[in-house]
Amino acid sequence: MQTLVLPGEQIPAQHVNLKLGPGLLQLPSANGQPAVVSTRAGEVKHSANRNKWWIEGNSRRYVPAPQESVIGVVVARSGENWRVDIGSAHLATLDGLAFEGATKRNRPNLKVGSLLYARVSLAHKDMEPELECFDAQTRKAEGFGELKGGFLVTCSLKMCRLLLDPKHFLFPLLGARFPFEAATGINGRVWINCKEPRQTIALARCIEAVDPDGGGLDEAGLKKFLGTLDV
Repeated sequence: MQTLVLPGEQIPAQHVNLKLGPGLLQLPSANGQPAVVSTRAGEVKHSANRNKWWIEGNSRRYVPAPQESVIGVVVARSGENWRVDIGSAHLATLDGLAFEGATKRNRPNLKVGSLLYARVSLAHKDMEPELECFDAQTRKAEGFGELKGGFLVTCSLKMCRLLLDPKHFLFPLLGARFPFEAATGINGRVWINCKEPRQTIALARCIEAVDPDGGGLDEAGLKKFLGTLDV
């Protein structure tokens, strides 16, 4: 059952290890029990064990939240840090040591225009977001870091959330036709890397065709659409 809420509505989110995602705020209440309210309109979502809750809307601009994976573009260098565009209202900051095994003498040599797959380590409405290129638990890269080569596809935030679902049909369907690499950021960006340009074009067009803000094709529709492409 879908539960749609408006800003200010109370959410029945309760768990010993409760984690709130985008669109939710915890406030103190009169009886001493903290209350969880929505800060934007959308659909209430939670994990299987109900310890993670968030509001899923279809906003146009990405609002950073801690621990989310994003794809950013380096736009400037500031001392020992880099300034990164992640599609939010403010540029994000990436520390030069926020990489696996990085030291003052051994750090990545990023250029303006470089693509990064990173994790949001700090997000607050009154501060610029901060990024890291390693896993919070293992301190290993785990796929984070500079994305070399490939092609960047821009899509809706909702499409990115769909692609992050392992059960979604798009990547398995195309992976059965040709090999490719992909990194999906929750911020409306997908990096793809194929062996041949025609495969890259086909993959990008399929993402746009399935995007709810684009063609909105289902699995059957995508199979028909694939028949018209040169792959």
